[in-house]
Amino acid sequence: MRLRIFGAFGKYHQAAPLSRTFSSNSRLGKVDRRIHQQLPSSPARTRFAPSPTGYLHLGSLRTALFNYLLAKATGGQFLLRIEDTDKKRTIADAEERLYSDLRWAGLEWDEGPDVGGPLGPYKQSERTELYQEHATKLLKSGHAYRCFCSPEKLKELARRRASLGLPSDYDRTCDGIPRDQSEERASAGDPFVIRLRVPSEPPEYIDLVYGLVGKPNQNMKAQNMGETLYEDPVLLKTDGLPTYHLANVVDDHHMDITHVIRAAEWMSSTPKHLTLYNAFGWKAPQFAHVGLLQDSGRQKFSKRKGDLDIRRFDEQGIFPEALLNYVALYGWSHSHKSDVLSLSDLIASFDMKFTKGNTVVEPHKLMYLQKKYATRYATEGGPQFDALVDGVFEAIEQEFRRPSWNPGSKYPSPLKGPELRTRVASVLKYTAKNYTTPRDFFDNYNYFFYEVPLPEFKDDSGKIYTVCREIAAYTSHDLVSIFMQKVPQHWSECALKEAILDLTEHIEKTTKNLREQGGWIDESGQHPYEDLEMPILNPKDAYKATQLYLRWAIARGGSGPPMHTVMAILGEDIVIQRLRELCDLLSKERIKAGKVGNAKVENSEA
Repeated sequence: MRLRIFGAFGKYHQAAPLSRTFSSNSRLGKVDRRIHQQLPSSPARTRFAPSPTGYLHLGSLRTALFNYLLAKATGGQFLLRIEDTDKKRTIADAEERLYSDLRWAGLEWDEGPDVGGPLGPYKQSERTELYQEHATKLLKSGHAYRCFCSPEKLKELARRRASLGLPSDYDRTCDGIPRDQSEERASAGDPFVIRLRVPSEPPEYIDLVYGLVGKPNQNMKAQNMGETLYEDPVLLKTDGLPTYHLANVVDDHHMDITHVIRAAEWMSSTPKHLTLYNAFGWKAPQFAHVGLLQDSGRQKFSKRKGDLDIRRFDEQGIFPEALLNYVALYGWSHSHKSDVLSLSDLIASFDMKFTKGNTVVEPHKLMYLQKKYATRYATEGGPQFDALVDGVFEAIEQEFRRPSWNPGSKYPSPLKGPELRTRVASVLKYTAKNYTTPRDFFDNYNYFFYEVPLPEFKDDSGKIYTVCREIAAYTSHDLVSIFMQKVPQHWSECALKEAILDLTEHIEKTTKNLREQGGWIDESGQHPYEDLEMPILNPKDAYKATQLYLRWAIARGGSGPPMHTVMAILGEDIVIQRLRELCDLLSKERIKAGKVGNAKVENSEA
């Protein structure tokens, strides 16, 4: 099927010789599409050419990654070029941020402004004479002309065209100025721009994603309304600096770029660029236009709006490897069973199998990958796990430096220094499969690092609440005391697990005895709490009750590893301290409720 994407011109030109055969009706068949998806047989030279008018965002990182992967998968070179000719909108620190953000993400370039190369300079602001030279060549060959129209005239032309529902193209007022008169006015200092003279039959081209691309002659509507439209873009501005169109083509040619992967929004500009290649007599690179990344409202990400600035991911604690993996999955398909692909995996499996159309970014996918990489780092250990631990350790220390952590605050005595880092590493080894960011890690597992206040006991079902709280509140053989009697002398995960199982058995038997006796019996043989409904627990419910009760007492109701692991990480001193704290609290509850007699449970095990 031949897909026609309407670009800027009517006729088309094959951008570069392609090793494929077209059917007689010029439609691309399945075989042709498979050829499009194959890697080139020779090394590719690709580039990423950002403008320092904004910071690197998710969409531009993906563009850089795809070009990087194509170069590395074919044994070629990846170039970084800074397109810094728009001085008015340039942000002072944007260029340095581009370097640091790309390197943080794991992308290095073979040639570029800061590493040099044989075909530099790699900043457009340092290549102005080259662009002016080529603009002059186009004037001499008749492919371009000077335009002396004032900004006011052009604004009025655009206003009139807009009122007619037409694009604000140029009317070629200055195209008819004789060459000698144009030279004379330019020499006299009249301000001018240089425009490309677009041919009546602009080129079509073969896009490696969409196939044959172009559109019919768009001037029909304008002609019917008595208007003439020409898409003659400006190549050189009045200040002598080039526009994107001229600089982009000149640079790609002189830097021997063979393939250009860029966002689909540039498809309409490609015929203009091909017109320039033809005017210079140069061979054009092959183009692949990938769909835009969009937010949940189907709006494209923009560096000028600060959407998903890459630095934000770094500050949130997102792994660079996870982020590269994440952006690679949008607009490109692979044959792996798993979506978890490291940079080396991406290079080894990369092809040109790009998907058509725009893609809505799903944040939950990034968190899924974050968990997978955290699990891998914790399992493998080594530098990556050390970096993860260091990142979390630094984030928690920063949290502890906030004013709310000063002496006398409600969160006293947090862990510090080596002790804190060791605790972080221990917790991460058990919780990596749920790791997302340092902030979430601290919120979920804060009870490991400081004395969190005891929360209200919660149990949605009500049954376990009844068992845990009522046993603890109305008998001297409360769960805390019983567990302390069973605490092993050797503090280890295995021994603690056995102690919890012993406590579970006690709870099961206690509830059974209470049920059989019809409730609580005090020393006088009375049933002071006959209205208490004590459910009978099977072993599974008894174990759940024990875990929930201990999690409330020791982990402050927080999520995390099994309780024997939590207690092993916290250590004996902290666990006993928290259990005793709960004993005191429950005693006060009994006194407050007026239930202070020596209540007992007949025939229950101590």
